[in-house]
Formats: sequence, C-alpha cells, structure tokens
Amino acid sequence: MGTAYLILVGIAAIALLLFLVMAFKWPAYIALVAVSVVAAVAAGMPLDEVIPTVIAGMGGTLGSVALLVGLGAMLGGIVEKTGGAEALARSITRKLGEDRVVPALVIAASLISIPIFYDVAFIILVPLIYSFGKAAGHRSPLILGLPIGPLMVYIHNTVPPHPGITAATVSLTGDVGLLMLVGLAISVPVGVVAYFLAKYLNRTVFELSPEIQEHFVHAGADEPIAGIDQNGGGSGGSTGSGGTAAVGAATSTSAPTAPVRTAPGGGEVLFAILLPVAMIAVGTIGNLLFEDGSAEARATAFIGAPAFALLVACVLSYYLLGVRHHWSAGEVTEIMEGALGPAAVVIFVTGAGGVLAKVLTESGIGDALANSLLQTGIPIIVLAFLLSAAFKVSQGSGTVASQTTAALLASTIIGGDYSAIQIVLILVAIGCGANSLTHVNDSAFWITTKYLGLSVADGFKTWSLMGLVLALTGFAMSCLLWLIV
Repeated sequence: MGTAYLILVGIAAIALLLFLVMAFKWPAYIALVAVSVVAAVAAGMPLDEVIPTVIAGMGGTLGSVALLVGLGAMLGGIVEKTGGAEALARSITRKLGEDRVVPALVIAASLISIPIFYDVAFIILVPLIYSFGKAAGHRSPLILGLPIGPLMVYIHNTVPPHPGITAATVSLTGDVGLLMLVGLAISVPVGVVAYFLAKYLNRTVFELSPEIQEHFVHAGADEPIAGIDQNGGGSGGSTGSGGTAAVGAATSTSAPTAPVRTAPGGGEVLFAILLPVAMIAVGTIGNLLFEDGSAEARATAFIGAPAFALLVACVLSYYLLGVRHHWSAGEVTEIMEGALGPAAVVIFVTGAGGVLAKVLTESGIGDALANSLLQTGIPIIVLAFLLSAAFKVSQGSGTVASQTTAALLASTIIGGDYSAIQIVLILVAIGCGANSLTHVNDSAFWITTKYLGLSVADGFKTWSLMGLVLALTGFAMSCLLWLIV
C-alpha cells in the first residue's frame, strides 16, 4: 500500500472513531476494537492476521497496564475508604498552619491524586474544601477548589499508574519508573503555577449556584453535601491531635466491646503513598550507578519495578491503614476488591486502545502518518503535544488522547535514536496535550464545575483556562529539559 493511501486510512479510522464515540455514543471499548478491525482490513493486512493482531494488541497492553492500574486502584481504594485522604489533608494543614490552608490542601491533593483516579480523589476532597474554606473565612469554595482540581487532573494525565499515560508508555516502550519520577518533578512547578493562577482568578467573585452556596454557608454541619458519600472515608469525623478519627464506630448497645475503627494518621498515609515512589527511585538510581547485569543492578531493578513497588504498598496498607485501625481482614479485602470494579472499565478501554495502537503500528499507518507530519519540520516533542491536544479537544478523554497519540508515533520513536529520558519527556508532552483544552465533552469538567457551583461560562473562565495553562507549563518544562538532555 502506498503512503498516501495509508495516511487516508489512518485519518478515516480516527474520524470514524470520533464519530462513533461522539455522535452515536458507542461504548469506547467496542468503538476502539471495531475501528481497529476496519482499519486493519482497509490497510491491506491479511485477513488471517487481523484477529491475531487484535489479540496481541490487547494482551500486550494489558500485561503491564492491568497490573499497574489494578494495584494503583486498590491502594487508592484503601486510602479513600479508611479516611486516609482526610487524615493526610488535616495533618499537612496542621504542619503548615491554619493560615496556610490553601497550599496545605494543594500539597495533600497532589499526593492523594498519585494513586487515586481524579474523579474519585476530587469528590473525596470536596467536603474538606467546604469545611476548611468556611473555617478559614473564605467567601467561596473556589478559593480552595480552584488550585486543587486542575493540579489533580494534571497529575492524573501525566503520572503513572494512571491508565492513559501508562498505556502510552507501554506503546513507546518507555520506562514507567523514570516517567513517574520526572512527571512528579515537573508537577512541582506546575503546582506553583496552579496556586498563583488560582489566586489571581479568585480576585473575581464568581456567582455560585444556589445549592452550592447554601452548602458552603452550612459547611461543617452534620448534614451531608449533595452527592457525597459521608461514609466513604473522605469526609469522616475530624481528626484530633493524634491524626485519628472515629469512622464507622459501633453504636449498638448490644456490642459494647466492639473495637472502634479509627482513621489512619497522616504520616501513615504519606508513607503508604510515597513508599512506591521511593522504591521506584531506588530502581532508577541503581540503573544509573551499577553496571548492567551486576548483582546490585538486578537487586535495585527488582526493588524499583513499579508493579512490585505498588504490590508492596498494597500489602503494607492492608495492615497499616486497615487492620491496624480495627477494620476486619474481610472488610479490608472487600474495600480493595471493590476498587477493582471501576478500574476494570478503564483497564478494558485501555486494552482496546492498545489494539488500535498495534494495528496502526503493524499496518504501517502509524509510520506513514508520523513520517508525513515530521517532514513538516515539527520537532517530535512538539508534534506529540499537538496531536494529543487535538485528540483531547475533539473527543474529551485524556486516556484515549494519550493512547492514540502514542500509537501514531510508536514506530517512529521506537525506531529512532531517542534516549530513555527523551522518550519520557515525549510522554510528558503527550500527557500535557491530553490535559489541555478541556471543555464540555470531558467528564472532569462537569464534576468539578458541579461541586464548585460554577456555570458553564465560568467553568471555561476558570477550569478550562487553568487546565490549558498547566498543560502549557508542563510542556514548556519538558521542552526545556529536552534541550538540556
């Protein structure tokens, strides 16, 4: 097949995918697999190789993604349900002081968002945004919510073990551990920008919806905030000086000796979240210090393998955050297994994205498209950002945007003379593109604006603007590092 024909097939396949998802509202899983099959046939792939290629694409992606996303979801589930997110936020606030509640919650939110999907993590923090904001005398939940939400979704799009960026890393054969460390490092200046930009935007008094205004006025009262599960751990009772709170305490007079569950302390939660990051850092540093094949290199590679690091964190959290605080073994197991339900949908969609990536690679469509775009003279890192941003604005899903972009560029990047750090920076650029231009076709837009009481117009002025600025900041940092390395 000629290059021009393959490019047309690729463009048509992407257009068909967007049409099926946006116009016909097809499930993304079915749409991705169906389009992959059609594209493979249209590109001239032998018919007896089409389904084996589909299976190889699914299996190759799920091998890494399912393991990382599943373990990450279980770690996030136990942090969420045991009250760990609130404990961490309150602990950091006490350390920094009540007058620094905004930076305290920004730091806490960024840590919480490492293992927990954005939608869940933000909803966990909503009661704290309300109660902390009211206690600090703020006029609106936006004072706290505006820097927190955009930074959390930025981390979701750029840092493993979140599904989109993890799948993209698999497609480009990147180093997940190195990406996590570089992604978190770049998140620091991005967080600073989020803090000051939100502070500037909050100079404008945005009109809140009556329902949210009412809830904010009564923040801290016993009544639940609409749409929030008060027993989910994120909005449990307030912590004392020791960082614990009674959650789900036994109230039956017939069982006075039943142990009272307590929320974990902030230090315990911080340890559970940062332990896998530290282990991955050991592996990355060991790879730089020790000779390939040496005993030291093998040991640090084992310790720093992201899947092993998350497994260790999950096992320790089972006791540290659960059993130690009087949750029964069965209850902790139920919490952790329950976290796999929502993650399963994401995993399957991610696997279907891997099918499309495999088809684009094996059929030559990816090479044809990428080479044609590179002939325009656009640097690969800029091209990665622009492609991802285009997919993001057109169909709304950052996961799909990251996967599709990586699929188109995979052959070019894998076959090119790019170092491990350069591939990581390309991945950061892809994640930043998947974070940009968020609007009404993105579920995160609706979740955030709903809970903060913003109109659609004000959502564009705040949420969408901040998402774009943070994406550009992260992309600028990746470009700067690209010039250095």
